[in-house]
Parts: sequence; C-alpha cells; structure tokens
Amino acid sequence: MSRLSRNPRVQSLLSRLLSAYLRWTLSTIRWRWSEREIPETVWAAGGGVIVCFWHSRLLMAPAIWPAALGQDARILVSLSPDGEFIAKAMEGLGFPAIRGSSAKKSDPAKAKGGAAAVRDGLKWLRGGGALAITPDGPRGPAEVMAEGPPMLAGMGDAPVLLAGMACKPCLRMKSWDRAVIPLPFARGAIVWDGPIRVDPKTPATALAMLSRDWSTRLSAATQAAEAALG
Repeated sequence: MSRLSRNPRVQSLLSRLLSAYLRWTLSTIRWRWSEREIPETVWAAGGGVIVCFWHSRLLMAPAIWPAALGQDARILVSLSPDGEFIAKAMEGLGFPAIRGSSAKKSDPAKAKGGAAAVRDGLKWLRGGGALAITPDGPRGPAEVMAEGPPMLAGMGDAPVLLAGMACKPCLRMKSWDRAVIPLPFARGAIVWDGPIRVDPKTPATALAMLSRDWSTRLSAATQAAEAALG
C-alpha cells in the first residue's frame, strides 16, 4: 500500500469505497453453496466456531454470513497498515475485526499482537461468536496455514469449518496471495469442509501436523469451488 493511501483520511475514504463496492457486488453474485448443511448445522447448534479461508479470498468472505444464518462474526486482521485498511473495510460491512496475527509457531507471542489476538479471540468464541481467520496471512506464504488456527480451536474447544470460495469472472491482483476481486453479476461458489475438532489436550508438537492437514483440505475445497464454476 502506498504512503498516500496510508494517510488516515485517505485510508478512511478508500475503505468506505471498498465497503460500498463489496456490499453491492456481493449482493449481485449468483452463489452456489456446496455442503451448505455443514455450516447451518454447526451454527444452529450454538457456541463458538472458527471459519478458515485463504487470504486471497478475503473480499468474498462477507458472503459467508448472509442474514439468514444469523451468526455474529469477527475476523482476525493483522496490526499492519494494510491490515488497518482491511479492518475498516470489513467493519463497514458489519464484519468487525479482532486485531493481531496468527502465530507461525505454537507460541502466540511470536506473532505481532498474537497474545492479545488469542485472548480476544478466545473470549469471542466462548461467548458463542464466529471467528474468521485467513490462516496464511498477513504475509504468506500463500496457502500455507500457520499453527494459530489449530491452537485456537483446541484452547477454545470450538469446531473449525474450512471454506473454499471462488468467483468468475474476477480480477486477480499482483499481490503475494494473488488476491481475488469479485466483479458484479459474476458467478460464485462456496465449498465447505468440516466440522473439525481439536482435543484441548493436543500437544504443541502436533499442531504443525494439523496445520499441514488443514492446508491440504482448505486448498482442496478452494479448488473444488473453482471447478464448480467451470
């Protein structure tokens, strides 16, 4: 993000424009849901839930929470200047942020704002909220999951849902994650995997194995969403 766009006033204006664009665009997309009963069943049961999707699909994420599902959601967003911009845009869509980064290792303090993010995320989950996480953010590598989501799932005793999303036609940015920008009146697909539970007694040494398995499953769901659109 350029220095000019990091100016608070410019950033506030741009975030409002992005919110308005996404609010309209996502409402015009013809969505196809696969395994929709998975999130509906989990959310109907009550209690906290973690939803993971790749960072490149972030701008489609508000479509996961249509009003019919009625689950309050927060999204984990980094403390970087770019994260500030995304947080403001998501908040403009009724999708407030919890600020901090997923831990790359089992120690959340090793991520910027990680300890605070874990504390706030756990409080939200235990209150019955939904927490959205882009597990390869904020800087990648793309589609490689950090150990933060399995750690949070175990600590919060919350089920995890993996959401693969795609949109065609769309724009692809030249960013590290090849971010997808949905276009109005496009076709969209959402493919679900889960729910996955993590034993609260899972040792830290097992988190890396879980994150690799979830990476594979989330990438498979994302590829299935792409394939559903032809």
